[in-house]
Amino acid sequence: MGQARAQLLASLAAFYLILAVSHVAGNMADNIDIMWGSSKWVTDSTGQQAIAMTLDRYTSSAIRSKNAYRFSRVDMDIKLVPGNSAGTVTTLYMITEGQWQTHDEIDLEFLGNSSGQPYTLHTNMYARGKGGREKQYRLWFDPTQDYHTYTIIWNRDWTLILVDNKLLRQIKNKLMYGVPYPFYQPMRMYATIWNADDWATQGGRVKTDWSQAPFTAYFRNYRATSCTSYQSSSICGEGSTSPRGWLNQELDETRKQQLREVDSKYKIYDYCTDRKRFKNGFPAECMAE
Repeated sequence: MGQARAQLLASLAAFYLILAVSHVAGNMADNIDIMWGSSKWVTDSTGQQAIAMTLDRYTSSAIRSKNAYRFSRVDMDIKLVPGNSAGTVTTLYMITEGQWQTHDEIDLEFLGNSSGQPYTLHTNMYARGKGGREKQYRLWFDPTQDYHTYTIIWNRDWTLILVDNKLLRQIKNKLMYGVPYPFYQPMRMYATIWNADDWATQGGRVKTDWSQAPFTAYFRNYRATSCTSYQSSSICGEGSTSPRGWLNQELDETRKQQLREVDSKYKIYDYCTDRKRFKNGFPAECMAE
């Protein structure tokens, strides 16, 4: 009886591992729905399938994943709008689909720029309807010349944001201290391009130049993996060298060094250091963030 039970558990583990891994590969059209706008399937210069998402004066564009996940790793290759993209925002985010007052969300927002200026990557998290956890970074490359890989890893212990496998941000689960964390609800991946010239570029001082429209960003090679306990650490972990993979709450030294480098060289805003905003003390989650 014990041997049969062990074989059954092993079979179930293998089944769930295969099921989760199947979300990673395959035809992108099998995993993505085009929602609105003039988004269309294209073949890029390398022969790969991609989605061209456009913004003009009349409509934005949006896509979403067919599946929702509770804890996951999401990767997407993106090539951003070139030239004068001031006022535009291109996004990759995960969000729940229940009531807005209690929604969870993990945001990557690429804020447009005037020609020759670097893109700003704006990151944020909402949990149980509470947001306001903004951090911003200057990208260290031109994201309009080629595709780069943007990653969200979300599990029970922390959320990680990576660019080309370089760690930008870690958000720890501090529910035990009364800090909301996206723990209870599944989320779906969305990507959009839209006009936000009231705030996106230099606080709204630079407006969208509609003579440059349509603005087009390209998305390809979408991978989404559900981070279940049946999976090996190399799939949803912060690094294959981690002894406990995605279950390990602590980062290895390589990841810690990446965070230090990003903070010192590329981070341009951190809500946890904004004394004008928090005159009476920083939020609880900023302690040992």
